[in-house]
Amino acid sequence: MSELPDDARALVVTASNRAAAGVYEDRSGQALAAGLRELGFTVEGPHVRPDDVDELKAVLANAVDLGFDVVLTTGGTGLSPTDVTPEATRRVLEREAPGLAEAVRRYGAENGVPTAVLSRGLAGMAARTLIVNLPGSTGGVRDGLAVLGPLLPHVVSQLRGGDH
Repeated sequence: MSELPDDARALVVTASNRAAAGVYEDRSGQALAAGLRELGFTVEGPHVRPDDVDELKAVLANAVDLGFDVVLTTGGTGLSPTDVTPEATRRVLEREAPGLAEAVRRYGAENGVPTAVLSRGLAGMAARTLIVNLPGSTGGVRDGLAVLGPLLPHVVSQLRGGDH
């Protein structure tokens, strides 16, 4: 496995109407940013945005343009009518990596969270940026980091043109 480069950069985006309106504190985005820092990333965010396809798409596309290695989102992946993070993400992705999203769902389900399979989160690449949608809970973030943490150094290396 590769080691994470010292200059690896990650962006955290929280999709939540209520957190964006200040109704409650964004705990999942904070947990995600902290977890990425522990992995060695320089982290920007969390940027809290409402559940809006166009606004989320713009944030994701801008992160790709700015050359972030990894963009992880939290929230907006469920079955509610306002959950639109996968739709925004799909508009930015150039290539999907469905195994990553499936692994996150499977990990949650195998670790006592049967509702983990309800997440519609996507994973994939745009340019040299990995984008992964995680559920909007601290538990979902923890599960996502458990799956992604060991893989991210290799993914960053690959997206930067490293050898297999």
